[in-house]
Amino acid sequence: MAFIGNTPISVAFLTDTFSGNGSTTAFTMTVAPANTSSIIVAITGVLQDPSTYSVSGTTLTFSAAPPSGTSNISVRYLGIPASGVTTTAYRTVTNFTATAGQTSFSVPSYTIGYIDVYRNGVRLVSTDFTATTGTTVVLTNPCTLGDAVVTESFYVSSVLNAIPNTAGSVSSSNIVSGVALTSPTLTSPVTAGTPTGVGVLTSGTAVASTSGTSIDFTSIPSWVKRITVMFQNLSAAGVNSRLLIQIGDSGGIENTSYVSTSAYSNGGAGSSNSETTGYVLDNGGGQPSLFVTGTAVITLLDASTNLWVATHMAELTVGYTMFGGGRKTLSGTLDRVRITSVNGTNTFDSGSINILYE
Repeated sequence: MAFIGNTPISVAFLTDTFSGNGSTTAFTMTVAPANTSSIIVAITGVLQDPSTYSVSGTTLTFSAAPPSGTSNISVRYLGIPASGVTTTAYRTVTNFTATAGQTSFSVPSYTIGYIDVYRNGVRLVSTDFTATTGTTVVLTNPCTLGDAVVTESFYVSSVLNAIPNTAGSVSSSNIVSGVALTSPTLTSPVTAGTPTGVGVLTSGTAVASTSGTSIDFTSIPSWVKRITVMFQNLSAAGVNSRLLIQIGDSGGIENTSYVSTSAYSNGGAGSSNSETTGYVLDNGGGQPSLFVTGTAVITLLDASTNLWVATHMAELTVGYTMFGGGRKTLSGTLDRVRITSVNGTNTFDSGSINILYE
């Protein structure tokens, strides 16, 4: 589009990155921000409230040590205080009363080209005087006795840490590649693929739950902090066995040490069951013929220990509501989710399953 005046330009925000070790709370920044509101701090992609850290000069101090991680602490500067500017008068006026025939006047130091000369209240043009030494002004025409001569000089300064408008003036170490400084938003509609920023909701590929004893979703990115499993008219043929969600890392699906409970109720009758081999979903006393429609949300609670907490809410075709939750600590970074049954042998025969992750 057209612009009035110069075309707008944009420059990168100065950014520091640090690596947490679980014990260090103080980190040295590149520059000294004005206050905590002058920077945006994120740990493992999660924005931090300014009340959780303080700044003093170039030292950033957290109230609690950030967890271990390579370059998992990001500090973006919203503005950099000016440096190298000396407090001084930017306009200097000097008055003289001329003697008969006087042409030369000694004036305070000035920058050549930044001085005006007045004679008896009239501003002289450049051909009426010479000012090329930085300390003297010489008039072209001699003064008469008592003429009022005034010089007005201007101080020229620059901000030493301003970013020059030249190629290569910004170090690559101070630029975060591929990260837009925006408020976290959810994409709409949801799109598949790898996101480039925090807060992007990504959809997996829906799987028809019409065969097999388990359905796996793999290659889940390491930055994911929340997974939503969606069931649509899910059922399984076989002996009575409750549904089960399991998670895993690069070593495979883990089927031990879950703490999980689920219940179903129609406002009166119902039951509940617990399970240690996965997050259990109590589908009507384990009846495989019932259709299940709903969601299960699995959220990372503690990144340092890979603790994942799950909650679920679903509807059964008999008019019952299923609800519950649980927790599980993985041995590594989550990268897969499995939907199966407690006995592991029931065969899915209806519906579909998909996941969202963010």
